[in-house]
Amino acid sequence: MSLNYIKNFYEGCLRPPTVIGQFHTLFFGSVRMFFLGVLGFAVYGNEALHFSCDPDKRELNLYCYNQFRPITPQVFWALQLVTVLVPGAIFHLYAACKNIDQEEILQQPIYTVFYIISVLLRIILEVIAFWLQSHLFGFEVHPLYMCDASALEKKFNVTKCMVPEHFEKTIFLSAMYTFTVITVVLCVAEIFEILCRRLGYFASQ
Repeated sequence: MSLNYIKNFYEGCLRPPTVIGQFHTLFFGSVRMFFLGVLGFAVYGNEALHFSCDPDKRELNLYCYNQFRPITPQVFWALQLVTVLVPGAIFHLYAACKNIDQEEILQQPIYTVFYIISVLLRIILEVIAFWLQSHLFGFEVHPLYMCDASALEKKFNVTKCMVPEHFEKTIFLSAMYTFTVITVVLCVAEIFEILCRRLGYFASQ
């Protein structure tokens, strides 16, 4: 029985009850994760090693880099992806435990409401992630970062630091913002699809 739950959960996650939901899974699961996993590592993988300040001292570089990046972009985006998956995963786990078919979700009002709530939570989490990203990383990476290193040593005060591949990082940031916006649009479109199909189901009754 437990294997059947796992099978139902797996199929529910891969094949949501809506066409747009299935496209979102494809977009989310392949394009976005590939972009982050492969290109994200290429752009941000060695950033800490090439981040240098004046004077070029290891402790100063590390101190200023931690100030420049309170959290590394790869970790932030990985957390974003996992967090956004949680509402849908909880719903499909519930559906698997109750042996609810994907077709039933849009036919039974209570299941439809629960599914819409999971989509709305996904939208909220994406919007929060967009806001956090804008506050943590901004919309553009500048070639120079002015670091306040006075807490490390009085003589350093404010020092200039070079940010490696700043233009590539700006492009990557823009792409991640775009992915978030596309995901939100797909979620909104999925809710409209659900409502339209529910109306069609009522009309056929």
